[in-house]
Amino acid sequence: MPRFTPVPPRAALAEGEREVLAFWKAADVFARTLARREGAPPFVFYEGPPTANGRPGVHHVLTRAFKDLFPRYRQMAGYQVDRKAGWDTHGLPVELEIERKLGISGKRQIEEFGVARFNALCRESVSEYIDDWEAMTERLGFWLDMEHPYRTYDSAYIESVWWSLKRIWDAGLLEQDYKVVPYCPRCQTSLSSHELSQGYRDHVPDPSVHVKFRLNDAEGGDVSLLAWTTTPWTLPGNVALAVHPGETYARVHLDGGDVILAEKRLEVLRGEGEVVARMPGSALVDRTYAPLFTEMIPEGKAFVVLSAPQLVSMDEGTGVVHTAAAYGEADLELCRRAGVAVRHVVGLDGCFLPEHARYGGQFVKEADPQIVEDLRAAGRLLRSESIEHTYPFCWRCESPLIYYALTSWFIRTTEVKQRLLAHNRSVGWQPAHIRDGRMGNWLENLVDWNVSRSRYWGTPLPIWICEECDAKRCVGSAAEVGLTVDDDLHKPFIDEVTLPCPGCGGVMRRCPDVIDCWYDSGAMPFAQWHYPFENVEWFEQRHPADFICEAIDQTRGWFFTLLAESTLLFDRPAYRNVICLSHVVDKRGKKMSKSRGNIISPFELFDEFGADATRWYFYASVSAGTEYRVAPELVQDVVRRFILTLWNVYKFFVEYAEIDGFDPVAPVPEVGSRPVLDRWVLARLAQAIDGVRAALDAYDATDASRIIELFIEDVSKWYVRRSRRRFWKSDSGDGGDKLSAYATLFTVLDTLSRLLAPFMPFLAERMYRNLNGLTADHPPIEGVADSVHLTDFPVAPAATRDPEVIAEMSRLRRLVEEGLAARETARIKVRQPLACATVRGDRLDPELEAIFADELNVRAVDYAPRAGEHEAVVLDTEITDELRREGMVRELSRKVNELRKQAGLALDDRITLHVDADGELRRAVEAHREHLERETLATRIVLDPFDREAVAVEWEGDLGGQHVRLGVARA
Repeated sequence: MPRFTPVPPRAALAEGEREVLAFWKAADVFARTLARREGAPPFVFYEGPPTANGRPGVHHVLTRAFKDLFPRYRQMAGYQVDRKAGWDTHGLPVELEIERKLGISGKRQIEEFGVARFNALCRESVSEYIDDWEAMTERLGFWLDMEHPYRTYDSAYIESVWWSLKRIWDAGLLEQDYKVVPYCPRCQTSLSSHELSQGYRDHVPDPSVHVKFRLNDAEGGDVSLLAWTTTPWTLPGNVALAVHPGETYARVHLDGGDVILAEKRLEVLRGEGEVVARMPGSALVDRTYAPLFTEMIPEGKAFVVLSAPQLVSMDEGTGVVHTAAAYGEADLELCRRAGVAVRHVVGLDGCFLPEHARYGGQFVKEADPQIVEDLRAAGRLLRSESIEHTYPFCWRCESPLIYYALTSWFIRTTEVKQRLLAHNRSVGWQPAHIRDGRMGNWLENLVDWNVSRSRYWGTPLPIWICEECDAKRCVGSAAEVGLTVDDDLHKPFIDEVTLPCPGCGGVMRRCPDVIDCWYDSGAMPFAQWHYPFENVEWFEQRHPADFICEAIDQTRGWFFTLLAESTLLFDRPAYRNVICLSHVVDKRGKKMSKSRGNIISPFELFDEFGADATRWYFYASVSAGTEYRVAPELVQDVVRRFILTLWNVYKFFVEYAEIDGFDPVAPVPEVGSRPVLDRWVLARLAQAIDGVRAALDAYDATDASRIIELFIEDVSKWYVRRSRRRFWKSDSGDGGDKLSAYATLFTVLDTLSRLLAPFMPFLAERMYRNLNGLTADHPPIEGVADSVHLTDFPVAPAATRDPEVIAEMSRLRRLVEEGLAARETARIKVRQPLACATVRGDRLDPELEAIFADELNVRAVDYAPRAGEHEAVVLDTEITDELRREGMVRELSRKVNELRKQAGLALDDRITLHVDADGELRRAVEAHREHLERETLATRIVLDPFDREAVAVEWEGDLGGQHVRLGVARA
């Protein structure tokens, strides 16, 4: 009965993967892998929650491929690895999708539609594409518990988030403040600094204006302070100017009046004018100037020059800084310290307030041109140009952001900055430079976390405020407001809950804000388990995570929020190791987008090349941190260059093993007694196992995959090519050589199936099951797991570790390359035997010498002292008649084996070979008949003319300058 199922010439990767998926499902393999390691030491993996209100793209395949690799490896290495799926369900991304579907825009229209109805649609929408996500996840082979996911909108999850905010409140680190924050006028909500970082764009055009502020007490006519800005819309909100008291300022005479600016910044005048006076910046402090606009003049101190050495730069601008307290963070701090009035001229919708007679109702960015023209008409404009610079846009709606002063709730992350930096230093980052670079720099420049949002679909901020005495209370559970996790804790229902004020007895109403949805995702380590209300011990055993993985932009997103919340709540990092992946682009390095027409569907890649090939491309193509260029032809190259090489070795083994009835459980020769090729490839296998383990332990998938690639190349191009005749020949009287070859190649392939299982789970499964008799029609071998994923990850046996034989074989291969290069220089084909090769260097071991002679096709090997520092090979290139005839037979043998394939003969089919030749070629065949029979599996060679009907296939042409007609027939 056959032990192995025949391996088709084509790998049929996609078809084979679908068969494996069906097997996994029928045999419940994923669940059994979890059960197998129950009670083992945990390896903790956190799944960063995607938002499923859009279809997954190829960039999601990248992160999920890496997320699958390391849990699979650790599970096979003996750890319990829980893999709970999660969905990020709150926030602007979801709200904007519903606004688009409803054809509405802005908060007013949402409230007219009804918050309850709007949020109900938000809840539905986050599940709209879950089927697509689950299909992609399953098809990729990413094992994840999709049946019991955490969802950030679940009331139990929200309650855990409330608990965490209460802890931060109790520590005095959650407070309300009036600050200038990044603000989206379209969404009408403030944003956090990490959300701000998600939306920067380069090369954004904006006005660049130099404006003259006329001093009130100037001597000698019209004298103005010259300031520069790229946001003309903030000029109606100007309340002060700032100078550096320690710098020298120059008064320059220009047509149309004098201007004052820093002497170091005179270059902005481009050589115009004449310096008529100099003064220290301190002489300008406390002087007043006329407002640019007379509308909405603030009450109190305003239009005064302030000292601000920390704010004024000599590297750009004029050394005089226009200060609009309501629209600049540093501006507000400066004006507060100086007692300068803070006033708004712009509303929450980003339009000038109706009471502003000149610009009321205009959107700020659209008002820029009119403001510039009005300044020109008033003689207040020195110059107006356009520049390109980096500018922030809303990370979700893509509207330009403004900086805007308003009351928000802040987590004082700056208070724990040093702890955050220390915890970050304890994390293993891949690539390593992220730790002190992108992530470290972000933490060094940390600002307090603006956590409140004036929106609707999100975790409600659990703060109640008394209508009478303004007392504030933060709640940490649903029970504190008379609710349970069976209730819907979202707006607008939670807004109906009032509490009695413990101080004055008044009514406390909830602050109407929701929280930053990034806080939700950062809470997943504890909130997914409803900690601390249940699963306390479970969570404490699974925090921090051993491994997380996302794209590089998450240094300012999920990676940060995880670290911040864990530091605030538990004073420890949320994770021990991070893989930080770069972005996916097209083959030209361009970002993928519908408008460019370069979007690639992950399902199309899977259907054409297989998920394994796609996975392997991401692992092996570039190291983490380098952008991933994706195109069908690049994934196809993985199939051609790597997978088919492995497939052909696997196919070769199965074909010959089935022919000879090889039984891997039968006794085989000890490794130490096997030929040097066997010992070498097993030593290389051990070396590869050690290397892959070390790389995976260091979270370096690229190094691990390249180690495997090099090993498979060695197996194919050296071991199998050198061993082919061992599989062809009769095993009678060979001293067990053929059995050694079978046993060795079986060990290599069986071990490779387990080594590859975390990387290419489908192909590894196909190989493993066939090699272990699990696909043929007979009972499985006792004690053999029915899936490769239910086996252990390979450990290199001490008995096969042999660095000496690896070094000796490496030396041999270098010498062979030298000899082949010498043949090429002499223009002599390898099939043409030569008399001798001389090694200028140390003597080779006899087994290695035989391989050397066979590789170079020489009859003898001599040795001579080195002529220099390096070893060399010298060939005797004289070709005798006898050598020439032997070369002819080798060429003839090659041609006959081509005819065998053409005739569709099986590997073990015997043939009758007809050779119609005269002269030297005929004499060559007669002299080397045995060699020709052995190499072509010919039982008989007929040296006569033949009829076409007598053969299955024939060929006629020249070989070595001799005319010949060949015919092959099955014997």
